[in-house]
Amino acid sequence: QVQLVESGGGLVQPGGSLRLSCAASGSIFSIYAMGWYRQAPGKQRELVATITSGASTNYADSVKGRFTISRNYAGHTVSVYLQMNSLKPEDTAVYYCNAEKVAGTARSDYWGQGTQVTVSS
Repeated sequence: QVQLVESGGGLVQPGGSLRLSCAASGSIFSIYAMGWYRQAPGKQRELVATITSGASTNYADSVKGRFTISRNYAGHTVSVYLQMNSLKPEDTAVYYCNAEKVAGTARSDYWGQGTQVTVSS
């Protein structure tokens, strides 16, 4: 099992910045990728950014050039961060941290509880 704890959401004005953090603990040894997804009211959950164990990154077109994902290992935990700059009202959503584990042919997904990001003047 993997436990994910998120922090860093809040209210910010358009053009502002926020940094989301997600700490993963537990059985982290076979985590292949971690990332951030978001879900706005009335919409499906969508990918924002992911980073693999090899540090390869992937971004949604809507956030390229504005958001940066990074990862850090410390002891028995691994953390993933999402630096969000030049925020727009359409970035308003609940942001969820995700960890993908791969063991042989088996794949498992773990999710955090979500953190609200609101971009509004």
